[in-house]
Amino acid sequence: MKRAVAFWMTLALLASHAASANSDVSEAASLDDLLETVRTINQSESAENRRRLEEFRQQKAEQEGLLATARAALTQEEKRADALQVAYDNNEKGIPELTAKLKEREGALGEIFGVARQVAGDTRAQFQNSLISVQFPGREKFLEEVSESRTNPKMEQLQELWLMLQQEMTEQSKVVRFPAMVSSVGGTDGEQQVTRVGAFNAVSGGRYLYFEPETGKLSVLGRQPATRHLETATELESATSAVGFAIDPSRGSILSKLIQAPSLEERIKQGGTVGYVIIFLGIIGGALALYRLAYLAFVGSKMRRQLGTAVGDKGNPLGRVLAVFGANKTTDTETLELKLDEAILKETAPLERGEAMIKVLSVVAPLLGLLGTVTGMIQTFQAITLFGTGDPKMMANGISTALVTTVLGLVMAIPLTLLHSVVSSYSASLVQILEEQSAGLIAEHAEGSNPPGPELRRVAAG
Repeated sequence: MKRAVAFWMTLALLASHAASANSDVSEAASLDDLLETVRTINQSESAENRRRLEEFRQQKAEQEGLLATARAALTQEEKRADALQVAYDNNEKGIPELTAKLKEREGALGEIFGVARQVAGDTRAQFQNSLISVQFPGREKFLEEVSESRTNPKMEQLQELWLMLQQEMTEQSKVVRFPAMVSSVGGTDGEQQVTRVGAFNAVSGGRYLYFEPETGKLSVLGRQPATRHLETATELESATSAVGFAIDPSRGSILSKLIQAPSLEERIKQGGTVGYVIIFLGIIGGALALYRLAYLAFVGSKMRRQLGTAVGDKGNPLGRVLAVFGANKTTDTETLELKLDEAILKETAPLERGEAMIKVLSVVAPLLGLLGTVTGMIQTFQAITLFGTGDPKMMANGISTALVTTVLGLVMAIPLTLLHSVVSSYSASLVQILEEQSAGLIAEHAEGSNPPGPELRRVAAG
């Protein structure tokens, strides 16, 4: 194989030299010049070939030296590998014996170190969900190293673990203020002065904050607690002595549920169209009842003033009845009674106007609530038919409609019923005043125009 390669390489060199010689020969002017040219070319080629041969021999010697060095290094590494293999095998044989000796010498310390690693792991999980970690970040990294270490912890690590546990217990009893990054409802972060109450709550700017273990940051609750709790938060931030403050013993779980709890407006929206109709009718009924009460109070005050004078004032019902009596003093008692009854009937209608509408609305409101209940249950059963009962959230919309409309109907019906009773009683009392005064006028007229007898008693009784 090597001879074939050398042969082909020689042919290639000869071909290249022949090409160059042909170019030089073509330029010769005579045979002597041609002979001299060929001789010169042969000499130069012979010198070039000797140079290349010498260079090849030198490189061959160098390559042989490098090959010998590589073989010597390989032999040395093979011997070293064999020695390491022997040492590895010996170590493998000695590991069980040494492990047994280690366990024997450790004794109870092995269990103690295992407990230490377990405590470090449990503490790490606790610190990740602890509000105190906002003020003291980075504690979880050390606990992770101790809990996941395969070697026994050192004395310094045990002391550090004990100090962290003591710090957590101590900080849980403190109310402190410190700067921290707080995420607003819009999602922007900014450094604010935070007041922390142990490991339970944190407030800033009079608002409650929520700790997110995933990001390790504080966020403003999307929906805050009641106003009375926010007032205590404001007092706490500026307090220099003991103040009352509402805390979340679940360490944020209850406050986080406030975001999901619907407000009054959202509750009303759950009632749907029927709920809005109930509210609209309730407002109309309430406004009508209040208007009627104001009107009756105004008329009643005029009628009470009229009771103190004998001059009829046509600006109130009693005055108009007295005016009818004054215009018919000369008539007989029966005619006067009919005239006064007619006047009372005319005045009764305005006094009782609107009572029927209030009563109808007080009856319609719970009926509409029942309609909403039936509608909501239909939606619930449709959700059960389509999605089954596996996910209660799919049925929540229909149940909310059913319950909210029932509540709205009762809330509107109860006040309207009470208002109807008050308006009806008020108007009845005013009509009774008219009837009493009318009966008195008839009796007075009968006594003045007819002597006492059976007919007068009959008219008065009538």
